Amino acid sequence: MPAVTLFAEIAQLEAEGRPFVLCTVTASHGSTPQKPGSRLVVLGDGSLRGTIGGGAIEKQVVDAALALLADPAAQTKTLETHLTHDLGMCCGGKMTVFLEKHGAPASLFIFGAGHVAKELAGLAHHVGFQVTVVDERVEWLNAERFPHATRRLEQPDVVAKSLAESEHLYCCVTTHDHPLDQACVEALVKKKLAYLGVIGSQRKALRFRQRMEAAGFTAAEVARFESPMGVDIAALTPAEIAVSIVARLISVRRKQA
Repeated sequence: MPAVTLFAEIAQLEAEGRPFVLCTVTASHGSTPQKPGSRLVVLGDGSLRGTIGGGAIEKQVVDAALALLADPAAQTKTLETHLTHDLGMCCGGKMTVFLEKHGAPASLFIFGAGHVAKELAGLAHHVGFQVTVVDERVEWLNAERFPHATRRLEQPDVVAKSLAESEHLYCCVTTHDHPLDQACVEALVKKKLAYLGVIGSQRKALRFRQRMEAAGFTAAEVARFESPMGVDIAALTPAEIAVSIVARLISVRRKQA
């Protein structure tokens, strides 16, 4: 596969948020199937883009790439292989392959397009989150207020129910209506997420939890959301509140890295 085509596929994978490992031949000596600069992309389902020569060496690299994807603590790996001594290949040369994991980007869903959401979306975008804002009010959810976010003009609780769980998904509930906040929370606590927070006071959070307990939610589910959300910096303005929330999101993201 030409390098330009492979780089285009890599860009598409990153845009889709699909984890992969980029495997690059960094050195070769003697007779080898590929030379330095050859690249292979390995996805979690075992599918491949590009090649580093096929055969036993490629299988070794693919197996190492899949193991790297499965290890949350590891980001890179270097393989130095003698093709004959280590793999029984007849080439006789040596190859060094560098493996680099590209994880799925952190995705932030903001339910509600109010004043705090506007500040939160902009700041979260600047620190590397892929931001989606959900609100049914067209006058609040527009390109002028959210220039860097994906905008979903839909009912927030309906979208909350439809979301697939993901360890890379962060959710902040900031709608204009407390019952709507509650509906979003009740849909999201049943999913495995990186983070779930709800804007509001401690009194509001207590009432939410009491209602959920009365409705039959488990203790684990009731404890799954954070409210008030954010780092306690005595924030007052929407911008200050957004800073406190993004600080919390960054803290969670760094602990996962």
